[in-house]
Amino acid sequence: MAFDPFAEFALLLLVCALAGALAVRLRQPVLIAYIAIGIAAGPAGFGVVRAQDQIDLLAQMGVTVLLFVVGLRLDLSHVRHIGPVALATGLGQLGFTIAFGFLLVLGLGRSPLEALYIAVALTFSSTIIIVKLLSDKRELDSLHGRIAVGFLIVQDVAVVIAMMLMSALRGDGDAGWTEVALSLGGRLAAAALLMGVLMRWVLPALVAAMARSQELLLVFGIAWGVALAALGEWAGFSKEAGAFLAGFSLASTPFREAISARLTGIRDFLLLFFFIDLGAKLDFTTLGDELGPALLLSAFVLVGNPLIVMAIMGAMGYRRRTGFLAGLTVAQISEFSIVFVAMGITLGHVGQQTLGLVTLVGVLTITVSTYMILYSQALYERLAPWLGPFERADPFRENAVAAPAAGAERPQAIVFGLGRYGSRLLADLCAAGIAARGVDFDPEAVRELQRRGLPVDFGDAEDPEYVASLPVAQAAMVITTLPALDGNRALLHGLKSLQYSGRIVVAVRDPAHGRALAAAGAHLVLSPFDDAAEHAARRLALDIRQLETTT
Repeated sequence: MAFDPFAEFALLLLVCALAGALAVRLRQPVLIAYIAIGIAAGPAGFGVVRAQDQIDLLAQMGVTVLLFVVGLRLDLSHVRHIGPVALATGLGQLGFTIAFGFLLVLGLGRSPLEALYIAVALTFSSTIIIVKLLSDKRELDSLHGRIAVGFLIVQDVAVVIAMMLMSALRGDGDAGWTEVALSLGGRLAAAALLMGVLMRWVLPALVAAMARSQELLLVFGIAWGVALAALGEWAGFSKEAGAFLAGFSLASTPFREAISARLTGIRDFLLLFFFIDLGAKLDFTTLGDELGPALLLSAFVLVGNPLIVMAIMGAMGYRRRTGFLAGLTVAQISEFSIVFVAMGITLGHVGQQTLGLVTLVGVLTITVSTYMILYSQALYERLAPWLGPFERADPFRENAVAAPAAGAERPQAIVFGLGRYGSRLLADLCAAGIAARGVDFDPEAVRELQRRGLPVDFGDAEDPEYVASLPVAQAAMVITTLPALDGNRALLHGLKSLQYSGRIVVAVRDPAHGRALAAAGAHLVLSPFDDAAEHAARRLALDIRQLETTT
């Protein structure tokens, strides 16, 4: 039978749709199902798909669009706040994992060069998988989400540097290292200069011209992301770094939300091929007797990497919950780890057995960490009593905005979660003369709303001790607009433990979440989209009747 890529793609999409539906029904991550399909369809499985080149191209496009969207969300104001902690955490985690990983692998009887390769491979976390999970949980714009994205980008830059340095080992001594350092410094300076010129004088006018057509704005966004991804790879960095910079260069324009909204569906479709491609490229033929070492190294990554992130963030003045949630994002190794070791095989530094070991560690850590991130709140609740050493007596970075709002000691209503809907709800309640008070876990959101004169406190709605410190007994109503079902359940549990007797109102996007929270004790469930449509329909119907009576 002749090779037909179109038919193979049709079959692959159908199988992925069915596998994804089964995963959703079983409440499992769909990305794990897609990776499993890639393993089954690829050379390690049945080998039924031969369109590897086409799948790889679509996978690269998916990664480009994903990192472009991430860059769009990270504007300069966020960089100023999270830059130092992201850099410190990223470098600290890299140093810890390389040092202790090297000693651990040496203890397993590997050669020093092989131990160095494996230790470096253990430091890299999958930006693509983490960003996808945080985006699905609507935590990409949270404090821990932004910090995690920051140090993941630090890791991506470290991948490039590591590959360049290991390639330099082919040289003859110091000349190779000096040449690499000068070349890297020159390229970084040139990239910074180019981005500064484009963001200052070129892109604002260009994007404004493209925005005259919504279709053209979408095409331009994709074209700009792909172009800088290709330029980044040509300059010796990576497609991921180039795509991220492309999005970052547009993050300060007024059109970033429009571009991001239109790219969401395209991103999710193309990322399907990334996970299939990742599964298809996993090599299981060289595993041999590597299961024992792989389990040991996987435990080191799953436990050691989050611990060092929590320790660094705690020392820098963040609460243990923020450090814990950010730390979970480094509890796996990346697809780049496999690429890095494969490069070592090409250079003659390591053998196929090393690649098999890293591959198995990748499969184990990606699978386990996916569940750790998806169920992070439940995991934190179980581990919170033992995480005290990772929080300073004065977590000053978060306490700086934690002072109670003036004049709001006896609120009539407390609003938890101050995103777009929650902050507007709080503002409208205050405008209506209600003594309302807002609570959010994002210091930047709290600062912004406090600058607008709204009574807002910094705090964690999912922490029973913090909820107990609030004057909830005096409030007639508690309103939550938190996006996560687990977070809302934790808040309702805290209110129940306080024997709160007022009304509890929840705003949800998913009707299933609304039913679950109603069963958990919520008195009123708001659906922002449905309620807005109902209100608009009543208003329009009234206008229509008035028009008919006047004609």
